[in-house]
Amino acid sequence: MEIIITAVGPDHVGLADPIIHHVTGLGANISEIQMYDRDEAAVFAMLLRIQLVTDLAVLRRDLEEIGRLKGLSVRIWSPDSGRKPRLAICTTLRPEPALAVLRGIRDGQIRAEAAVMIGNRGACRGIAEQFSVDWHLAADDQGNADDERMVELFDRYDVDYVILARYMRVLPPATCWKYAGGRIINLHHGLLPGFPGIRPYHDAHANRMLVFGATCHFIVPELDAGNQIIHQSAFSVAPGTPLDETIAIGQQDNEPRCLVEGVRRVVDREVKLHFHRVIARTSQR
Repeated sequence: MEIIITAVGPDHVGLADPIIHHVTGLGANISEIQMYDRDEAAVFAMLLRIQLVTDLAVLRRDLEEIGRLKGLSVRIWSPDSGRKPRLAICTTLRPEPALAVLRGIRDGQIRAEAAVMIGNRGACRGIAEQFSVDWHLAADDQGNADDERMVELFDRYDVDYVILARYMRVLPPATCWKYAGGRIINLHHGLLPGFPGIRPYHDAHANRMLVFGATCHFIVPELDAGNQIIHQSAFSVAPGTPLDETIAIGQQDNEPRCLVEGVRRVVDREVKLHFHRVIARTSQR
């Protein structure tokens, strides 16, 4: 069984050893380990990917107790749990990507269940109600995200994957570390790495591009950490096509299609994130 363990908390000595010693004492094989400390913020984070046959509930109890003693927020998760993956769909204003994911689940294209929808704006609440999915607003009146509230909701709904469906806020590094290892999936409305930022359509148009697109990728705590692209979808326009027409094609058709295929690849376990690189699960590299 593949198990991912994350631990995040105030930095001090002797944080990693108790967790590592506990799992190796159970006979675990460690296939990935990453540790991070930001001196100026005094934050420690660790990701541990192991192979171990065990009772997850017992392992969770034991490691959470170690976390309590060390002041760490510890999470234990396995893609091999045998259950249908539970998704948290996070939105801001654009409804099309979230709607496409919900339709993909309904139609059997995405073999998962929508556990909860969370927004920093209320624009997509009606979609959640249409599909009988619990809805929560995790933000203030200006749309500033309440990141601690989001983490609490992810845990309360026992979420396997966080889907950022045109969620237009940046998750803080601590949140990314808590759900590290390929559990956060983002839709970017441009072709990466060529057109990052918040206005990729405008940037591509200004460069006289005739091909536009969207990118579905894993989120990792560090920006520009490597290749996290799961899927890209592109479309071409005729020379002279107005920008607003291009954006409409992208938002209404291309972006939703890109996100659905990216989420499908992850929940069907065709790909995974390993040391910040997307690899096929059948790959031996």
